Amino acid sequence: MISALGNIFKIPELRQKIIFTLIMFAVFRLGTHIPVPGVNPDTLEHLFNSGNLFGLLDLFSGGALSKFSIFAMSITPYINASIIMQLLAVVIPTLEDWSKEGEEGQKKTTKVTRYLTVVLAFLQAIGMSIGLKAAIINPNPISILIIAITLTAGTVFLMWVGEQITANGIGNGISLIIFAGIVAALPRSLGTMYKYLQAGTINYFNVVLFIIIALAMVVFVIAIQEGQRRVPISYTKRVVGNRTYGGRSSYIPLKVNQAGVIPIIFASSLLMFPATIGQFVSVGWVKTIASYFQWGTLTHAITYTLLIIFFTYFYTAVTFKIPDLADNLKKYGGFVPGIRPGQDTAAYFDKIMTRITLAGAVFLAFIAILPMAIGHATQIQGIYFGGTALLIVVGVALDTMKQIESMVVMRHYEGFIK
Repeated sequence: MISALGNIFKIPELRQKIIFTLIMFAVFRLGTHIPVPGVNPDTLEHLFNSGNLFGLLDLFSGGALSKFSIFAMSITPYINASIIMQLLAVVIPTLEDWSKEGEEGQKKTTKVTRYLTVVLAFLQAIGMSIGLKAAIINPNPISILIIAITLTAGTVFLMWVGEQITANGIGNGISLIIFAGIVAALPRSLGTMYKYLQAGTINYFNVVLFIIIALAMVVFVIAIQEGQRRVPISYTKRVVGNRTYGGRSSYIPLKVNQAGVIPIIFASSLLMFPATIGQFVSVGWVKTIASYFQWGTLTHAITYTLLIIFFTYFYTAVTFKIPDLADNLKKYGGFVPGIRPGQDTAAYFDKIMTRITLAGAVFLAFIAILPMAIGHATQIQGIYFGGTALLIVVGVALDTMKQIESMVVMRHYEGFIK
């Protein structure tokens, strides 16, 4: 295993890519410690310690949000813009045509996504500045505008860093930035756990239980993320001149978790509205309703679960187009053994996807409410583990390792993934 990992650094191109990626990580971490001008850090820390409203966003930014640094919004606006573009491609024919144009169409989509990111980032920065104006030293319109522009510039710079990692580094740059932010919070979480032990709030049994659950969940997530239903496909023989084409068998892998982490993000965004309104609106009935949707309540858990299941089916239906798959198979002479090409094949795939999507939706819901269960089981509070963070860390790590593995094997070295 050690020698196999050592093969990574024997390839000059791969070694340069990894070094470049690590340098970009260092730039990202440096930026998380550069504060936005005109903000009182003590007041801001008090606001964050008073609730868990921005806890997940702070985790994604690697602690930059709680420090209100120039990278406070992280790459979240870019993710939102990408999701919006994917959904708009379903209803806007032009965007759908771009997705079929190959590299040129991808360039057009990327350009529009960048512009949309700037707009969303500026609107989010304005809202964040107004919502946290209690921490602003001089909360006048000019100060808020300067802070909003600074935060927007930080997000745009991070978007550029992510694209540079994708082009010159290893892995997907945007995903790796989020990965780096989540992993950067690990030492702080370990420090919090140590303080709990020192204070006597928890004992070593709680820590061991937490570690066992954490390792079990990582293994479980890997198994589900890699899980797939392989549908066998056969191709008819075609004779063109003196050559025979087709007549071979293959399969189509249908992932159990086809929607990825998107349903959790959608559900979290919706459930964040009541808590946000309740935090900034001093009306009795509004705060009462908001209290039912606070993190950890039974109402929040049930609603969260139902929304995740709904969005899993919705996003899978939007991104995985079964009729197109059936038509393409028919066009190229492919068929599922025992199933007629065309409409029957589409119905067959739809039946399979309905079943495995249910398993994926239940898995996502379980992972999303996992932090609540871990907190109650181990009595360790204030350490976020599970949900979106766990899915992202495992997913990005697996994808990056596969990319490195392919480059190592391509150079005739032994791989390190068994």
